[in-house]
Amino acid sequence: MIDSQPAPTQFVPITDAEAVDALFDRSRREPVLIFKHDPWCGISRRVEKELRRLGGTLPTIDVARDRSISLGLAERTGVQHESPQVLLLRNGEAIWSASHRDVTSDKVTQALEATTPKRPG
Repeated sequence: MIDSQPAPTQFVPITDAEAVDALFDRSRREPVLIFKHDPWCGISRRVEKELRRLGGTLPTIDVARDRSISLGLAERTGVQHESPQVLLLRNGEAIWSASHRDVTSDKVTQALEATTPKRPG
């Protein structure tokens, strides 16, 4: 029997401004998600479990350890800092975000699907 569930999400730490710049550059070619996570927060740990269902890799900023990176992202995107929070970048801009209990794997998937052009069938 083949399991149709994706492999759990791999959370990739973002710890410097150059990595953030690379994500903004990548967003010009494809949608990019960023997860702002506080490992000491119960809600953030719940969101992390929820996001594990997405599969793939997810750039993640530890807001407790790398607060300046997190605040710099808020300034750059114009999206007020929250934690936990997921931002969706496209063409160098934040086009969607959700925080706290509004972050679910279904909502993130819907936001991604809304930015991905449909292929002619």
